[in-house]
Amino acid sequence: MFSSPQELWAKAVEIWLSGGWAMVAIAAVAVVMFGLGVHVWFRLRDTEFASVPESTWRRWIHAPEERQGPVGELLDLTADTGNFDDTVGAFADVRKAQTAPFERDLKVMRICVSAAPLVGLLGTVMGMLATFGALAAGSGGDKTMNMVADGISEALITTEAGLVIALSGLFFQYRLTRTYERYKAFLAHLESVTTQTLYRRRNAARGAA
Repeated sequence: MFSSPQELWAKAVEIWLSGGWAMVAIAAVAVVMFGLGVHVWFRLRDTEFASVPESTWRRWIHAPEERQGPVGELLDLTADTGNFDDTVGAFADVRKAQTAPFERDLKVMRICVSAAPLVGLLGTVMGMLATFGALAAGSGGDKTMNMVADGISEALITTEAGLVIALSGLFFQYRLTRTYERYKAFLAHLESVTTQTLYRRRNAARGAA
C-alpha cells in the first residue's frame, strides 16, 4: 500500500518509464486525443442547444427582442433575412462554419483511438526483442534474468497502456459523437421550423396583396 499520493505518483512514473520509448508515443497520442475531446466538449456545451426548450426558440423566431445566448445569436443570423432563399443560404453557411471543425476534430480522435493500440503493440514487439536478445546473449545469471524481466515488463506495460488509452478514448469519442449528432439534428430542425415560418409568412403576404 502507498502511504501518500507522492509515493503513488512516483510508482506510476516508474511503471510508465519502464515501458520504454513507446510510452512516450502513447502519451503523445493520449494528449492529442483527450485534448481534442475536451475542446470539442466545451465547444458543444457553449452552443447551449440542449438547454433551450423548443417552445422557447420557436417563440424567439417571432420575437427577436427576446432572443439571448448562442441560440438567439443563431436566429439573428438566419431568421431575420426576410427572404426564404436567404434563410436557407444562411443556415448552409452556419452548418459549414460550425460543423466542419467538429468533423475534423472527431476524425483526428478516431485516428488516435486506432493508433494507440498499434503503438502499444510496437512497444510489445520491442520488449520481446529485448527479451530474446537477453536470452541469446546472457549466460543465465542474475543479470540475464533482470534483462529478461525488463523486456517482458516493457512488452506488457506498453500493451496495457495502449489498450487503456484506446478504450477510454473510444468511449469518450462515442459520447462526443452522439452529442454532435444531436446538435446537427437540432440545426436541421431549427432550419425546418424557421423556413416553414417564413414560407407561411410569404404566402400570407401574397394572399393579403
